[in-house]
Amino acid sequence: MKGILGKKIGMTQIFDEDGKVVPVTVVKAGPCLVIQRKTAETDGYDAIQLGMVEDRPPRKVTQARQGHFDKAGVPAMRKLMEFRVENGEELSPGDQVVASVFAEDDYVDVIGTSKGKGFQGVIKRHGFGGGRATHGSMFHRAPGSIGQASYPARVFPGVRLPGRMGGKRVTVKNLQIVKVNEEENLIYLRGAVPGARNSYVALQAAKRG
Repeated sequence: MKGILGKKIGMTQIFDEDGKVVPVTVVKAGPCLVIQRKTAETDGYDAIQLGMVEDRPPRKVTQARQGHFDKAGVPAMRKLMEFRVENGEELSPGDQVVASVFAEDDYVDVIGTSKGKGFQGVIKRHGFGGGRATHGSMFHRAPGSIGQASYPARVFPGVRLPGRMGGKRVTVKNLQIVKVNEEENLIYLRGAVPGARNSYVALQAAKRG
């Protein structure tokens, strides 16, 4: 199984063997514990449920969730996530998954929650060009026409309009792993990763690429 939960620490830069600067995002990947193993016979699909071990465990846990952790024989955790596997028989509840599941030059898909930016207009939200900036224009950052007047006299669904921006699940595909620090469970990814600092991210082996 090639998948792990982590926390985004932030961005920095490192130098490669040729002396070139590489922008990287540092992710504290795990350690994670296996909470549950789902099989096609019992659940209809094969997957492994992981939970991330943190320095400060959650203070309040519901009774049902606590029973879920007790069944696996692991302490309570804040973040859980499933990773699809073809054959997860080698893993059982309580087993540990660390950053060494990945190696340098591996490619991963990173799943996170983008930063929330509140209510924004069409220029920031969708990249509209806007109108002329000349004096007397009176059309600068407005969306322009959004439909027809007499027929069909309505706005079609899916028209790009102002609204809430960000705060959604985002997947960035084919990010290269530049470095893996197994001692401190750190993974250095080339490029940017969605989310704010200390937000949860999931790393899984790239499906394409």
